[in-house]
Amino acid sequence: MNDDGIEKGAILLLSLGEEGATEVFKHLGPREVQKLGKAMSNLQNVTREKVESVLSAFRLRAEEKSPLGLNSREYLRTVLTKALGDDKASNLIDRILHGGDTSGIEGLKWMDSAAVAELIRNEHPQIIATILVHLDRDQASEILSLLAERLRNDVLLRIATLDGIQPSALRELNDVLTKLLSGNNNLKQAPMGGVRAAAEILNFMSGNLESGVIESVKEYDADLAQKILDEMFVFENLIDIDDRGIQLLLREIQSESLIVALKGSSEALREKLFKNMSQRAAEMLRDDLDAKGPVRVSEVEAEQKEILKIVRRLADEGQIALGGKGDDSYV
Repeated sequence: MNDDGIEKGAILLLSLGEEGATEVFKHLGPREVQKLGKAMSNLQNVTREKVESVLSAFRLRAEEKSPLGLNSREYLRTVLTKALGDDKASNLIDRILHGGDTSGIEGLKWMDSAAVAELIRNEHPQIIATILVHLDRDQASEILSLLAERLRNDVLLRIATLDGIQPSALRELNDVLTKLLSGNNNLKQAPMGGVRAAAEILNFMSGNLESGVIESVKEYDADLAQKILDEMFVFENLIDIDDRGIQLLLREIQSESLIVALKGSSEALREKLFKNMSQRAAEMLRDDLDAKGPVRVSEVEAEQKEILKIVRRLADEGQIALGGKGDDSYV
């Protein structure tokens, strides 16, 4: 979710009323709640035009009464408490509104990536690697990007060569962070880390940082670097998905997102998508691409990564099969 999407989501939630917003929060993960909650608490002076643009389907209700005039902090406290319970909501509200600290891997999932990076940057690289494989891949990538280059490369290499986490190592990690194991002594080795985890984290990293990490791994072990590249799936790899898979994917993507993402794609990939649309839809997309002005590379990469999240979800659900991976494994 980009910054504009987060702001729109915050306006929508503030407009739903406490009960409606509570139900939405119940279905969100830690990262979404953290981002939306922070945005909600920071919303100020939202114009009528902005509300109407976000809530066009609720125009009449917005004109009659907008709850954006409420005390947003009290509203946020009430909604999060109803959705998450007193303890979790209290800790999250403190972090959102007051920047409070936290500990424990589950707690790290609710924290801003910069705060997590600052918290763990002085730990041993093996400890950092163990922490990151327990976090969402996009958050782990953000944290890794904020570490010093030498440390970043070391940590990614350790993630790629991590083939399991012994209970003793997890207990050591608990000493650093807090109780992750909840006192369970009957644990088996956890299948965390490995080449796949390293590749998934790199998929969320910007191009320059990604290339630097891969080159560092190549110096250590060229075969390992190639295994990571083989596991990575980038936007151009969409061309390897079969037509049925492309058609399923297109149903999940917003038109504006696809237009921006395709600004950085090859002509071959564009044609692959065009042929899996109706003639009218393909013509409209071509026209929109031609009419779209210059787009910043960072915006293109962001939209491509959002689409890749959908690809991975559909692949995990078994709805599509990811095609061959080879020379175009990273850009």
